[in-house]
Amino acid sequence: MTSEINSLGFNKPPSETRVVVAMSGGVDSSATAALLKEEGYDVVGITLQLYDHGVAIQKKGACCAGQDIHDAVRVSEAIGIPHYVLDYENRFKEQVMEDFADSYIKGETPIPCVKCNQTVKFKDLLDTARDLDADCMATGHYVKRVQPASGAAEMHRGIDKNRDQSYFLFTTTQEQLDFLRFPLGGLEKPEVRALAERYGLEVADKPDSQDICFVPQGKYVDVIERLRPGAMEPGDIVDLDGKKLGEHGGIVRYTIGQRRGIGVGGTVDPLYVVKLDPAKKQVIVGPKEALLTKGITVKELNWLSGDIPSEGLPVLARIRSTRPGVPAILYADPNDPSRASVTFTDHEAGVSPGQAAVFYDGERMLGGSWITGTISADERLQ
Repeated sequence: MTSEINSLGFNKPPSETRVVVAMSGGVDSSATAALLKEEGYDVVGITLQLYDHGVAIQKKGACCAGQDIHDAVRVSEAIGIPHYVLDYENRFKEQVMEDFADSYIKGETPIPCVKCNQTVKFKDLLDTARDLDADCMATGHYVKRVQPASGAAEMHRGIDKNRDQSYFLFTTTQEQLDFLRFPLGGLEKPEVRALAERYGLEVADKPDSQDICFVPQGKYVDVIERLRPGAMEPGDIVDLDGKKLGEHGGIVRYTIGQRRGIGVGGTVDPLYVVKLDPAKKQVIVGPKEALLTKGITVKELNWLSGDIPSEGLPVLARIRSTRPGVPAILYADPNDPSRASVTFTDHEAGVSPGQAAVFYDGERMLGGSWITGTISADERLQ
């Protein structure tokens, strides 16, 4: 007798479906584990020990996200599931933290949360889930996994547009997406907190983390100085014509679009950081309109939606997680499918190498890539 398809898409009862839940100790992943347990699934919780604040900021007594691990353990005990803590510190340091520091030194603005999903969480942890004979791995991300009647699984934006995390998951491969499940994609944040309260979870009112996990209080320069001693090489602050306006203590202290704290005064109009040149150790500043770009080049294109036509594909391109998609044309590199170029219909401002460009067709996330360069609307910056 054939079983009905369960809520996770498997043709067997929930009790015979093993799900590994990635538990961070926050309300989202905790509610995910509790929800699946209530539905009768064979749930196993895993929490990753990723970093040590003491190492990251060279401060004694700053424990390694100990409270988050403690919370994940308590939630697992409360809902009655087995729970494991895996030490991934070395992998995280090598694949995420080192890349973070190197990216800033190269004049880029990295997104370590994407790198973490790309390497540690959706690669190493996924392998561990398979080793545990799991049918799938579930996370508390606010994205939707849509399975068409025919064809491969798709990733769509979460219902809660203020929480949608598809931008941060653009590196997810088709093979990974086939194995992943996102039970919260159809819920809004208040509904998730209400679920956690109904289950009696201690983390129901736990605040969301606002910082990069290994960068407490957003002091990323402290982390870079710790990981890369001597990287803060001084240099010049120059205008668009190359005229020296001042000096700086290291380009890692600056980001594209920055206005405050540049260290140059005495101008009538406000100045913005419009480009970083690590080879020349220059911070290039200019008026706001100099931030406008008409296109970008990208690398490591991860594509989940067929072929890109030779004449280009109209897409909505998001170049920041906090901004909506803008109309653009995506052109694949005929000589290298991992590279592409993007032309914006209208000029975009504040685009920085190292950030992500993620592409959509309506609610569906088609794929994404890392920005390698920008094509400025100002000829002096081309």
